[in-house]
Amino acid sequence: MADVLDDIAREVKGNNIVVYMKGTPSFPMCGFSAATVAVLREIGVPFKAIDVLAEPEKREGIKRFSSWPTIPQVYAGGKFVGGCDIVREMHARGELAPLLRRAVEG
Repeated sequence: MADVLDDIAREVKGNNIVVYMKGTPSFPMCGFSAATVAVLREIGVPFKAIDVLAEPEKREGIKRFSSWPTIPQVYAGGKFVGGCDIVREMHARGELAPLLRRAVEG
């Protein structure tokens, strides 16, 4: 598990925005992952997607990494933002786009 957690830490730190999701942005495998991708696409920021169904060790590892029990999980600027509900709520309040744009700009 330590290797998986190290991999996750590298992915989170090495990419401005990372989404751990079920499926891919083109073919999400759950409604929550689809909704999260839709919000990020609406904002128009680039992001790295990690399919936890293709990498099952990360499916459990990401939950331990963040101490958050559900997937999808969004990270921006190396920090955990939240899951689908939090992302949608932040977007509705106008808080998500500035946060993500700051992460992309470095």
